[in-house]
Amino acid sequence: MPKVTSKTHTRGARESAQAQAAKSLGPLLNKDLGQHILKNPLVAQGIVDKAGLKPTDTVLEIGPGTGNITVRMLTACKKVIASEMDPRMAAELTKRVQGTPEQRKLEVIVGDFLKVDLPYFDVCVSNTPYQISSALTFKLLAHRPLFRCAILMFQREFALRLVAKPGDALYCRLSVNAQLYAKIEHVMKVGKNNFRPPPQVESSVVRVEPIQPPPPVNFAEWDGMVRICFSRKNKTLAASFKAGGVYEMCEANYRTWAAQNDVIVPDEFEIKQYVNKILEDTGFAEQRAAKMDIQDFMKLLLAFNNAGIHFTN
Repeated sequence: MPKVTSKTHTRGARESAQAQAAKSLGPLLNKDLGQHILKNPLVAQGIVDKAGLKPTDTVLEIGPGTGNITVRMLTACKKVIASEMDPRMAAELTKRVQGTPEQRKLEVIVGDFLKVDLPYFDVCVSNTPYQISSALTFKLLAHRPLFRCAILMFQREFALRLVAKPGDALYCRLSVNAQLYAKIEHVMKVGKNNFRPPPQVESSVVRVEPIQPPPPVNFAEWDGMVRICFSRKNKTLAASFKAGGVYEMCEANYRTWAAQNDVIVPDEFEIKQYVNKILEDTGFAEQRAAKMDIQDFMKLLLAFNNAGIHFTN
């Protein structure tokens, strides 16, 4: 008979407690959907407070789970539209407010948030599976009309990348792309033990406030250039543009632009010299993406576009 140690007992008791906790939620948690229910009422209330809700607000909540944040928002706003992928969770949420004055203020949309058309909303609150963090962020930032603010829960490192500034270790393409469209600030750390079951990573809450009006930038163009710049963020831009395939892409797009604009390309045209001259004329040839800010990237993109260099087909 195998020997049972105190460590085995402890682990077994912990797993049993987690199983009981999951059962107490009503619908079983779906691991494939990355479901972790926020159980700490102080954190839930803190998120609602950070949203600064008004009685006239319509709130879009992404991933409401069993409604621990939802019920707090329903008392503070005009309406909550909850987007929930799991039908069982949606049923649990609907059941939770059934027969209460808040029932008429709640609308539940069952389906994949990334695939549904978003309704009008003033504020967004989200505690969603972390594997869709990037897609969720940019779907929100692309939504029109613009919302007032969003309070979003993310994995700690993703949140720190969103708010990173030039020179920070975590400053990256994600930082630049998100901050092009929004002012983003870190507002709360949330430890893993505030969830049931606890995730494997620490979490953070960020506040996202869209820039109004949004900058008149073609995002595909912008992202195409920024991707090249951050391919080796600590190298000079002159070095980054030497990466495989970059000059070829620039030349193909330049020749397309030239043909469309009746510009004659000389036989002796050299794309490498042409790109390097743009980098040198703008003063960015020896700059590194890790140290450049939004305005720097805007100036560089404008210079390239004015010279007929584009970064998307």
